Amino acid sequence: MSDPAKPREIVVISGKGGTGKTSVTASFAVLAAGRAVLADCDVDAADLHLVLSPRIVTRAEFKSGYGAVIRSEACTGCGTCAELCRFGAVRPSERVSGARQVYAVDPAACEGCGVCVRFCPAGAIAFSERVSGEWMVSETRCGPMVHARLHAAAENSGKLVSVVRNEARRVAEERQLPLIISDGPPGIGCPVISSVTGADGVLAVTEPTVSGEHDLARVMQLTRHFGVPTFVCVNKWDLNPDAAGRIERAAERAGARLVGRIRYDRGVTDAQRQAKAVVETDTPAAADVRSLWKKVETD
Repeated sequence: MSDPAKPREIVVISGKGGTGKTSVTASFAVLAAGRAVLADCDVDAADLHLVLSPRIVTRAEFKSGYGAVIRSEACTGCGTCAELCRFGAVRPSERVSGARQVYAVDPAACEGCGVCVRFCPAGAIAFSERVSGEWMVSETRCGPMVHARLHAAAENSGKLVSVVRNEARRVAEERQLPLIISDGPPGIGCPVISSVTGADGVLAVTEPTVSGEHDLARVMQLTRHFGVPTFVCVNKWDLNPDAAGRIERAAERAGARLVGRIRYDRGVTDAQRQAKAVVETDTPAAADVRSLWKKVETD
């Protein structure tokens, strides 16, 4: 038996938060009708689960970077580590070992540089790999979903995004599903780069505002740099038709394909309150999202 064809991967992104990216992704998940693996790559502030209500099947720790841990029983209380730490992460501990004041490391402040480990005269500091978050494979009413949660103050969200994408691809190939739909992070930073590189297409959701215009221009610059085909959708376009038109003309000049507009509709908020995708309701904006999906799916 031959290997299944490589699944097509579509990533929904935006230059900023709050443009409707996750609402569009959730509707695409419903419209894919079980033919897609869903991936929430917004690991810093994941929220696709709020609409799709996943049931976790498997979960695994995400380890990234190293952190210092002082063994209080071996600490002599000399204070060398506190003197050398440039990040203020080493502080006197509330614990006392014998008659000595010992020290402890605040894991949220530790940058994992290893200086304290190198220069501790008693060799009392361990330097172990950190558990920075977790990733999960779940089942939803729309099919399998891979998502993750980065711990507070943890770094390497881009690396965790790569884990989510790789696992989504594995699930798609294992179940012979032809599509991966990813809810990407906002902005243009490391997590976004990790989300879009190597993808088959990006849908950039923007809004008719000055910031929306500016942020879309940055997104377009990013996707051009990585050579990823880009679609553009203006959400709430009717709040400022002139700005919507200006954004669309700029997107076309930048090489993007316009695939639709979504009207402003209070029913979208009502759907969110019910933990439903927009297309699972009969609100007017649902028709706009269905039209958008047909163009993105068939391109």
